[in-house]
Amino acid sequence: MDYSKLFHFSGKRVLVIGAGSGIGRESARALAAHGATVICADSDEAKAEATAALIGGTAAAKVLDVLDHAAIRAAADEFSDISALVFTAATNVRKRIVDYTMEEFDRVMNLNLRSSFALIQAFAPKMADRGGGSIIGFSSIRAVTVEPGQGVYAATKAGLVQLARTAAAEFGPKNVRVNMIAPGIVETPLTAQIRNNQDWYNAYAQKSALGRWSTPEELAGAVVYLASDASTFVTGSVLMVDGGWTAVDGRFDPPNS
Repeated sequence: MDYSKLFHFSGKRVLVIGAGSGIGRESARALAAHGATVICADSDEAKAEATAALIGGTAAAKVLDVLDHAAIRAAADEFSDISALVFTAATNVRKRIVDYTMEEFDRVMNLNLRSSFALIQAFAPKMADRGGGSIIGFSSIRAVTVEPGQGVYAATKAGLVQLARTAAAEFGPKNVRVNMIAPGIVETPLTAQIRNNQDWYNAYAQKSALGRWSTPEELAGAVVYLASDASTFVTGSVLMVDGGWTAVDGRFDPPNS
């Protein structure tokens, strides 16, 4: 084993969906920095192109709406040679259950869970035909710990975990690995509403063991790891990147004896 090459992606192409901003953009940048040829996909063409331009070199932009099942199928055919698929697209409607409309329910479910199912369904068989690959999605701490107003979002993120585990079981014999990353609170466009409320921002910061929010850059390393040869025996797993949020029960520090 040449351990110096564990994180080398020379000669490999990876597809990052949601690469136009936040975690997706930083994941694309990190993978490219390790030698991968990155396809930066996003529903927003300008943002996809901006990320590809930021990376430079062999990076390319791709417009992809993950709510369009036919477009996903076409992308799976177009990029059938990728070694890794990363998808980050998600939305949230922060309302209590009694205040939710079914239109809002469908919107969150469709983007967070249905599109993820469609991506795995389309890309995993292509990877299996080529001898393997890595699929990386994004769950959340909300898959295991909740708060009022997060019911539908939490349900989708918990569903993603079980979807990944099932896909890992079904495609594992063909050397296709499927894993989820579960972030804590990250400074992304999705959390802008919270960041603009100082009390809310501070309350979330205090929940993690590190006492702060994370940045998208701090999630990129987990993506590189799960896409690389360093994780060839990791599948059906959830990698918590939450600053200790789910490890710490309460914030009271007992007095010294």
